[in-house]
Amino acid sequence: MAAHTEPTSRTVHEPGPTGRTAPHSYVVTGGGQGVGRAIALRLAAEGHVVVLDLAGPLGWEHPRVALVSGDAADPDVARRAADAAEAAAPLAGWVNNAAIFRDAPITAPPSDVLGLVTANLALAVTGCHTAVGHLLRHGRPGAIVNVSSHQAQRPVRGALPYATAKGAVEALTRAVAVDHGPDGIRTNAVALGSVTTARYEEYRRDHPGVDRQMAALHPLGRVGTGGEVAEAVAFLLSDAAGFVNGAVLPVDGGRAAQGADPEAT
Repeated sequence: MAAHTEPTSRTVHEPGPTGRTAPHSYVVTGGGQGVGRAIALRLAAEGHVVVLDLAGPLGWEHPRVALVSGDAADPDVARRAADAAEAAAPLAGWVNNAAIFRDAPITAPPSDVLGLVTANLALAVTGCHTAVGHLLRHGRPGAIVNVSSHQAQRPVRGALPYATAKGAVEALTRAVAVDHGPDGIRTNAVALGSVTTARYEEYRRDHPGVDRQMAALHPLGRVGTGGEVAEAVAFLLSDAAGFVNGAVLPVDGGRAAQGADPEAT
């Protein structure tokens, strides 16, 4: 197999904040709110962003952000998002952020458990399929970031399908990185700890002791922010991470590194 070499005739522009030359475009699935919204807004500093989300109108606006409404697991919808991004500027990066947070215990019918695992995994598989296919058709290098979770390595109770799917997403990340690194397509993942979002803040209101518990779980003593996740994703998509491929980057304040203290009471 011939080694990949990047095109030598590229238009030179002033580098953006992460060093990537402009203009470029990105797709962020599940970018309508929460962490996905933070990622979309951060990448809008680099170029045009297409948010692929089930939501209707976003409820917020940015001159460089457009919405494609639909199911990110549907290949036709994902292709429509890629085409919309390409129409604005060459597609350079894809972020698989969309996820489903529903539980089914292993005592449930296997079809229920497998349905939820598949529903989550399909979002990343379809996104990788679409991004890789699009970049190959255009003969262009690019980058994919899959959003995973600390639960891929350390599940919490009541999240079996989600944790199982995220473990598969991390394996998918490595497999796509190996298969398509020679094409100049880098694939990495971020494994998130707890991050403050509207959903998290609602949970906080209903569980007054959660701040103390989260501080104990995260060695930095707090949960993360969407902006901190977005910076890590922007780095992995940027030319500054040009030799990073097949990595799973913990963005969790040290949560995955910290084991339970056997002497703690």
